[in-house]
Amino acid sequence: EAVSSTDAAKAALGDLDAGALAAGLREATGASSAPRLPRKGQRNVLITSALPYVNNVPHLGNIIGCVLSADVYARFCRARGYNAVYVCGTDEYGTATQTKAMEEGLSCRQICDKYHAIHRDIYEWFDIDFDHFGRTSTPTQSTICQDIYNACDAAGNCVEDVMQQLYHESVGFLADRLVEGTCPKCKYEDARGDQCDACGALLNPTDLIKPRCKANGATPEVRSTRHIFLDLPKVEARLGEYVATTSKEGNWTSNCLAVTKSWLANGLKQRCITRDLRWGTPVPREGYENKVFYVWFDAPIGYISITATYTPEWERWWKNPAENDVELVQFMGKDNVPFHTVIFPCTLLGTGQDWTMMKAISVCEYLNYEGGKFSKSRGVGVFGNDAKETGIPAEVWRYYLLINRPEQSDSMFVWDDLAAKNNTELLANLGNFVNRALSFMKARLGGVVPTVAADAPDGVALGDKVAPLLKEYVEHMEKIKLKDGLKAAMMVSKAGNVFLQETAPWVLFKSDKQRCEEVVASAAGLVLVLCALLAPFIPSFTRKVLGQL
Repeated sequence: EAVSSTDAAKAALGDLDAGALAAGLREATGASSAPRLPRKGQRNVLITSALPYVNNVPHLGNIIGCVLSADVYARFCRARGYNAVYVCGTDEYGTATQTKAMEEGLSCRQICDKYHAIHRDIYEWFDIDFDHFGRTSTPTQSTICQDIYNACDAAGNCVEDVMQQLYHESVGFLADRLVEGTCPKCKYEDARGDQCDACGALLNPTDLIKPRCKANGATPEVRSTRHIFLDLPKVEARLGEYVATTSKEGNWTSNCLAVTKSWLANGLKQRCITRDLRWGTPVPREGYENKVFYVWFDAPIGYISITATYTPEWERWWKNPAENDVELVQFMGKDNVPFHTVIFPCTLLGTGQDWTMMKAISVCEYLNYEGGKFSKSRGVGVFGNDAKETGIPAEVWRYYLLINRPEQSDSMFVWDDLAAKNNTELLANLGNFVNRALSFMKARLGGVVPTVAADAPDGVALGDKVAPLLKEYVEHMEKIKLKDGLKAAMMVSKAGNVFLQETAPWVLFKSDKQRCEEVVASAAGLVLVLCALLAPFIPSFTRKVLGQL
């Protein structure tokens, strides 16, 4: 604030209001401690990122695809003065948890507690600033999930039917992820019973070629079992209208639209929403005492229940969105798209109630590792705990992941590239400008920002050069083009380096003290601008530089 109050700094800031910039900096560097509620007449933004499973440690691809990207956007929204809330949490029900518990010899609850803490600690180290990070294995989740099911059922959008399911006498009916086999579409030999990781196809366990029980490797048999289905065809027309309207209003990405339209083009089918499991949200229906809701019916409802554990007034965020002026923005990897653009919207539409529906969606492609894929089982890749142990600061990891964010196509993590970008971009560009500007001011001007005229020519010229970049930055960020926003911010830093090189304050100090002070004040103002622009991306950098200012 001291820097932004100088006249020359104001010139360098261009059209930006210095007071608003300072307030935005405070907002961007941290979430509010008190629960936020929608405010009439304001832009109220509810931000979610896909809920990570508690059956593993998140790798860098998981982190950039969901929680980190959403964190950047949430910080940007706060800095813009929007009333933004960012919620996430661990997805704890379903077969993935049960399978992991079997592998580690622990109970499902113990697995959830263990990995929830692991995820929380890793995200905290990465400087992910949730307004609330919760979990789905809660009584609140069960209540809200059951209420939504009951509403869908009462509206006539649920049906009961018999389906064929794989069974082994030592285990019982096998849920999706307790079955592996060969994908019928791409022939990948380790496809799961619900989805093929190689081609992305959604599957039923009985679709697999040569299925095998994951618990014991045995070949299961097919038996009949009764389940509940969400009648997607009954809400298909309403979903089509929602997608057609909202995809334009929310500027959905091309990769997201392609997946969604392919589902609609093929015609929606009834989808089973229950499973023969013990660990999950109980089904409130007679005869279903030994069944729970399928994780992909249950898990998206976790966004709602986690908000409910954040504030008892959660319905103001999730119901009657027009009345409460709420827009929902969701972040995820491309494999989660159909569940968020088809299944979850159909669930909410099927209740007949006025829920907050997703407006904007940001979808990441895959981040690969050194020419291959991340694999925990094979020890391939960098996982959250590995990043912590390297000694490389979190801000360097954040910067590298975000400048390589796989927004339109897959990208690659390469160790040599990490080192190169750290040296040529963070150090030679950003670090060099900030250090030159502030160290000269400290060494030659007593560490005090000079008070100079608002129309100082050098400051005005710098403002004219930077203003288009600031406009570009805001446009990219509003459209959730985070990588382009970061590039625009780094161009501002580059402009600062050019400014110092061209004006040479170290020469002016001896020949023209007044102009030297004007140049230094303008450079200090630009440092403040950079703090604001980079706060969503590398907040620890902003905190450190603000401490020096």
